[in-house]
Amino acid sequence: MTHVIRPADQKRFDNGTVAFEGRPYGGGVSIFLVDAAPGDGPVLHVHPYSETWVLHAGRARMLVDGKEILAEAGDIVVVPPDTPHRFTSLGPARLEITCIHASDHFIQQDLEDADGNPV
Repeated sequence: MTHVIRPADQKRFDNGTVAFEGRPYGGGVSIFLVDAAPGDGPVLHVHPYSETWVLHAGRARMLVDGKEILAEAGDIVVVPPDTPHRFTSLGPARLEITCIHASDHFIQQDLEDADGNPV
């Protein structure tokens, strides 16, 4: 069965990020559609599956397994399972990024709080 999830039916966070989990629709992946202001991004975290980032616009500083990566529109970055990672929008433009999780639902363990302190 084909599913079309219209914007009105999508899960949207206060910051505008759209979260989609494939499980209810028979999909094998889950995604975040992120439109981040400069300085914004998730805390350091891990997943038990790989995550693929597709950058559509803007620039990002990514921390992957303790190594810094600078990425920009057009880049695709693949993070292996169980690898600590995060990204921050560098500006001046907003960062538009699709975060593809190789799982039909999100599984995430945060390694720090919003202030960067270990949890």
